[in-house]
Amino acid sequence: MPLIEVRDLKTYFYTEDGVVRAVDGVDFTIEPEKTLGIVGESGCGKSVTALSIMGLVQSPPGKIEGGEILYHRDGKVTDLTTLNPKGREMRSIRGNEIAMIFQEPMTSLNPVYTIGNQIMEAIILHQQLRKKKAHAKAIEMLRAVGIPLPEQRVDEYPHQLSGGMRQRAMIAMALSCNPSLLIADEPTTALDVTIQAQVLELMNALRQEFKAAIQFITHNLGVIARMADDVVVMYLGRIVEGASVEEVFHNPKHPYTQGLMNSIPSLASRKERLVPIKGVVPDPFEVPAGCGFEPRCPHAMEICKTQIPPLKDVTPGHQAACWLYS
Repeated sequence: MPLIEVRDLKTYFYTEDGVVRAVDGVDFTIEPEKTLGIVGESGCGKSVTALSIMGLVQSPPGKIEGGEILYHRDGKVTDLTTLNPKGREMRSIRGNEIAMIFQEPMTSLNPVYTIGNQIMEAIILHQQLRKKKAHAKAIEMLRAVGIPLPEQRVDEYPHQLSGGMRQRAMIAMALSCNPSLLIADEPTTALDVTIQAQVLELMNALRQEFKAAIQFITHNLGVIARMADDVVVMYLGRIVEGASVEEVFHNPKHPYTQGLMNSIPSLASRKERLVPIKGVVPDPFEVPAGCGFEPRCPHAMEICKTQIPPLKDVTPGHQAACWLYS
């Protein structure tokens, strides 16, 4: 039984300039204790998909216009799109059973509260622990994520911690209630390479320790190769390819995924020139009528200009949305 099933999710933003279809018919599943990687260029809808699951899409201008987000727990199935984002049931899920780590911890942590108080807030709210026990649990979580001197750091403010330590504190906060799903939205982008590697290693270890599933959002294919069990590739609000991480890296089917792979430097073939994807992502207010990748695709056909290709199995367990396979 999957943990999360996203079916035909559509999240639109209504602006003065028109409608932005940030997520436009997305389907995927997240299995218990597995990591699903979501990869794509900036603006493809990765983060909006995560915010839709969390019930954090700002309305107005955003609105979930269709689809289902089915959350399986304790033999029950709950469609998260039907819950009031500010209601009691959604608040009991958000931060407790489904938690999120944001890209830049300095904009997510409150500068006027200590790290300990911010971790304790979630523990007291969801686990009904008294302040003294919540304080001890906050220290325990800071120790679990590898922050030195946790008894001291628990009473410090975000500006007193380095970028890597702030991100570890965010992970401690997200895991403090032992969630079944951890959504990580580009959690290592703002960190240097050495700290990135430490944080990724930490997340892998904590996933196994806490038996949580992870939805890992990034544009870094190296991170996906290291972290994910399965991968979906997004472009212009749609999923264009989905398979296991081995299939996507060794046998990419969609021209966009192939373009991403061709632009990665390789130690095995140093003399070959990298092949960039030509053009730029279309204006979100002027999305092509057919396949969104058609203006940049080296294999574009006439049908690509007028009809959106369906996401279908190309080989067992490997899906692609491309007319080349129809």
